[in-house]
Amino acid sequence: MLTYLHVKNLALIDEAEVEFGPGLNILTGETGAGKSILMGSVNLALGQKMSREMLRDEEKPALVELIFQVDNPGCVERLKEKEISVEEGQIIISRKLTGNRSISRLNGEVCTAAQIREISSLLLDIHGQHEHQSLLYQDQQLKILDAYGKEAIQEKKQTVREHFQIWSQKKKELTSYQLDEETRKREISFLAFELQEIEEAGLRPGEDEELEKQYKKMSSSRNILEAMAAVRGYTGNDNGAQDLVGRAVQETNRMLGVDEALQQIASLLQDVESLLSDVNREVSDYVENMTFSEEEFYETEQRLNLLNRLKAKYGSTVKEILACQEEKQKELDRLYHFEQYKEKLEKETQKAEEELAAVCGELSELRKNYGKQLEERIIQGLQDLNFLDVKFEIDFEITEHYTANGNDIICFTISTNPGEPLRPLAKVVSGGELSRIMLAIKTILADKDETETLIFDEIDTGISGRTAQKVSEKMAVIGRNHQVICITHLPQIAAMADEHFEIAKKTDHQVTRTQIRLLDEDASVEEIARILGGAQITEHTMESAKEMKELARKKKEEL
Repeated sequence: MLTYLHVKNLALIDEAEVEFGPGLNILTGETGAGKSILMGSVNLALGQKMSREMLRDEEKPALVELIFQVDNPGCVERLKEKEISVEEGQIIISRKLTGNRSISRLNGEVCTAAQIREISSLLLDIHGQHEHQSLLYQDQQLKILDAYGKEAIQEKKQTVREHFQIWSQKKKELTSYQLDEETRKREISFLAFELQEIEEAGLRPGEDEELEKQYKKMSSSRNILEAMAAVRGYTGNDNGAQDLVGRAVQETNRMLGVDEALQQIASLLQDVESLLSDVNREVSDYVENMTFSEEEFYETEQRLNLLNRLKAKYGSTVKEILACQEEKQKELDRLYHFEQYKEKLEKETQKAEEELAAVCGELSELRKNYGKQLEERIIQGLQDLNFLDVKFEIDFEITEHYTANGNDIICFTISTNPGEPLRPLAKVVSGGELSRIMLAIKTILADKDETETLIFDEIDTGISGRTAQKVSEKMAVIGRNHQVICITHLPQIAAMADEHFEIAKKTDHQVTRTQIRLLDEDASVEEIARILGGAQITEHTMESAKEMKELARKKKEEL
């Protein structure tokens, strides 16, 4: 769960620290106080783009830090699969923003925003103010169903993707063989010319590397001879090292009669003299054997030029050229036997399509099975959210158009009133109903994915009265098994809070700042009274707030 949030120099927030607890964490405050900015800072830490205007002070960097306590073994294992270590049960994410630059860190190590986004879905699920609108789109509905089916559907989707790639490749290849006779002859002629050019070169693997070494040696032969002459001068007998060491040997031997302890030195000097003699012999042999032929040099140069021309056309190495030759030969053979190959390719394409259709059918059946389960769970969830006589079904349609995701088109249909037919969501539900449906779906998927933290930014849009009470009860139920962080304007939801935070805008007539504080019981009642009564809080309003808080406490005990 998200245990700590630190925001600095962001919009109205000079600096704020929040320590969230388990269960239901509620954030309330006046419109414009900065509630959504605070939650938006979480998105920023998780890789969302930010404009420079969000910096409170452009001369100072903005900073967002998140600390997660990860207790779920499944989540820990999935993080390990992504090579993310969970140190002492914690994941620390931070992002520092300066102007147009930002630096993200994961457990203290610099990482990319993309890496942060990749793991964020394992840690929490954020539902923004307008996200429920995405529920109206069929592609999003299919994503929800696939997410519910988890590994079983994902595994089958992978099989579909593999077959789709094979079929697409075969189809593409077949399309490329729609040639008229004139075009076919022209391509045969061109391929034959290229093959002849490669064949006449008589290439052998590794030849280019050998020739380059040989050419380099030939080009540097004069420098080599000069260098070896110098070596021979330094080490030879004509006042060279060998001559000098020889004198040292004589002097040492002359003194052996005086002191036998010089024997070791004498032996070492003799060894050096012998080694220098070997060096000079090797140098002499090398120079004598080194010959330079203008004709050989010219031939080597011309061969290298030929190889480089072929490399420019067919590959960067001889090995690649020979591989290209093999492919061109295959292509030429196909063109010579065009009709036979086309017929063969048509059969292969047909077979690939049949296999793709089969696995797409298996995926469809799997989706339908999970779809039935999802229907039942959504209906139950909607009933819990004050949809008293609701019907919900997932309609399936099979298209002739294949994709890497199968060929299913689904549509969420609903009837919210008795006697009304099932119709697509977009044609039936209001904004408030849509937000409740999304809440039910988020709850189901959170249980399925074992997501520890759910964040709702004004999920209560468009609801009130009894429905608001049902939503608050649903939030409390979710809070039993998950951490829930929720921004709300509804007193019913605020009253259910396990942890209640007030976000307020403070000004000293010069600077405006957003501040956040954890409310105790009395302060929570006062904040609920403010939500109930508005600007003027009466004694009656306070009593109503106390009663609402007490009723919420009893209701949580019953749940």
